[in-house]
Amino acid sequence: MKTGKSTAGDTKARILDATEKLFIEVGYEGTSLRQVTSRAIVNLAAVNYHFRSKEIMMQSVLGRRLDPLNARRLALLDACEARWPGNEICCERVMGALFVPALQMARQPEIGGPSFLRLLGRVYSDTSPFIQSYLIGHYAPVFGRFFEAFSRALPEVPRQELGWRLHFALKALAGVLAGDELGNLMPTFTQGRHMSDAHLLAHLTSMVVAALKAPAPETRQLDALQDVVEIGEAQQADDQAHIAALADTVQNEAHQAAIATAAVVGRARRGARTVRNEGATRSATASLTVRREHCPTFPSNPLDDWMRTRSRT
Repeated sequence: MKTGKSTAGDTKARILDATEKLFIEVGYEGTSLRQVTSRAIVNLAAVNYHFRSKEIMMQSVLGRRLDPLNARRLALLDACEARWPGNEICCERVMGALFVPALQMARQPEIGGPSFLRLLGRVYSDTSPFIQSYLIGHYAPVFGRFFEAFSRALPEVPRQELGWRLHFALKALAGVLAGDELGNLMPTFTQGRHMSDAHLLAHLTSMVVAALKAPAPETRQLDALQDVVEIGEAQQADDQAHIAALADTVQNEAHQAAIATAAVVGRARRGARTVRNEGATRSATASLTVRREHCPTFPSNPLDDWMRTRSRT
């Protein structure tokens, strides 16, 4: 029989597992408390009891995975720097210290599991301000350590150049890890054979390392791209001029239509006013009282009355 404490622990773990799966699928902004309660089969009161807010809940999800990962990364980087001190360490070994712990945790269900790489990819590719702020605030020292290691491994690359190259390269790799494509790519890499971590990382990071080691663009490359930029700007200027001409045409047509409409309305109003005036005139005429002249009456002549009576007899 489970105790109340173990039951509470199970509930909290279900909430974290459900939140992690949703975050991998739809990202931070797409994850809602209603979805979490539905997938974890708990009520909202349980979520509020254990975490109080979505932000605290997500911090717990990231902390339980990324804290052990970064601890392993730093320990492995320390060992590599001890073995290859200073500039003796190469870019591939720094990259290995960054990703070997992730592969190890992906094979351990109790601390990561098969979906761990997708979680890692989602964390680094999610653009929500909360996730980006959390990473900067909690793992800046880890990023700083690895940046210095890459800087020693690539002394020919200026630090400012190295910074955005690392950002671009790791974001690109994170996008692959966050999607479903990795599961489809693995059989292509392995071709049904067992593949070591070194072999797998060589496939995954070869383009990343190449991007970090790429030489600065030459004048020839800049000139070629400048030609394309100028063509694009000319096309954009033509498009804008065409759009402006169309806008002027539409505006003129709308102005002429407004004038014509105003004329029609004016004629209609004048016609209606004329009709009203004519109707008022007819009504006034019809309402005039016809005056009749009063004709005086005279008394009849008795002789005439006697003659008319005699003629009838």
